[in-house]
Amino acid sequence: MKDKLLVKALGRCNAHRPPVWLMRQAGRYHRHYQILKKQHSFMELCKRPELSCEVTMGPIEDFDFDAAILFSDLLFPLEAMGMGLKYEVGPQLDWHFQSLEDQKYFYREKDALEKLVFQKEALELIRTKLPEDKGLLGFVGAPWTLFCYATEGSHQGDLALSRAGLKDGRFEVFLEILQPLLLETMCLQASAGPDALVLFDTCAGHLTVQEYATKVVPILQQLLESFRKRFSIPLVYFAKNTGSVYWQFLKDLPINCLAIDWNQDLIETLENWGDRWSIQGNVDPHWLLLETSELEKKLRSFFTRMKTVGHAGWICSLGHGVLPKTPEAHVRLFLKLQREILGS
Repeated sequence: MKDKLLVKALGRCNAHRPPVWLMRQAGRYHRHYQILKKQHSFMELCKRPELSCEVTMGPIEDFDFDAAILFSDLLFPLEAMGMGLKYEVGPQLDWHFQSLEDQKYFYREKDALEKLVFQKEALELIRTKLPEDKGLLGFVGAPWTLFCYATEGSHQGDLALSRAGLKDGRFEVFLEILQPLLLETMCLQASAGPDALVLFDTCAGHLTVQEYATKVVPILQQLLESFRKRFSIPLVYFAKNTGSVYWQFLKDLPINCLAIDWNQDLIETLENWGDRWSIQGNVDPHWLLLETSELEKKLRSFFTRMKTVGHAGWICSLGHGVLPKTPEAHVRLFLKLQREILGS
């Protein structure tokens, strides 16, 4: 089996060019995806394993990223819990969990996991298509972020209703149903043979440090420790809009990689936290919307700066997902300069 740059970086033993993959590397900016989207709904692209595989493989075959991530959506566990789900202008749930009385609408059926088997099947199919030297990632939404979506329908605004749920009992009720399903979803994906799983906690930065430390971290610890009893594959945790004051509470969690957004200094993060975790990030995705000459200037400066600090434990990426209007040429430029400056 060929060495995978992603696996080496997750183990903090990569000595040469760091692996590169981008959140939302398969999506609206890419012509391959646009062609498929004209023929199939978003739900079909996610739920039909052969289509999910085709979307996932598109950017691997086109751009030669070092890792592929399952093309799916983090809200499918909410659908399995009885909240409904459709995609029009973004995802829309049939109802929102805004009072304790709403708990009666949740499905508590034992076979909810069967509604998510398509993710395992897609991962298995992707594994058969993926070159041996490419990494494969599965993913789920983290408990707090899924609660925010269940409560608000999105992660926009101040999430006041979600934060109120930390005090009025809704978060605990939600977790009674979500946590077992989320654990089994992670195990289901892990059984398909990915090299790592990513937990996306995009709403983490809306919490105060105290809320995060006392309400969210214990739930994460319980979930991840339960997962660790069954699978040992690496775990990547992305908590958007957080920083060291939050990360200090993650020290005892069984995560292998901390993914950071573009508001954090990457070199400082590697120096302060690189002995504990591998670090993923963190070019500002808005850079890829700049004029080409300005983008090249910024990327050359960034990669040249990173060349001076070594590569062990760094996974090169954006600080969030590729934006929809990103030119494909700018993704190619990102990868070209990354390889040119940091090595082949």
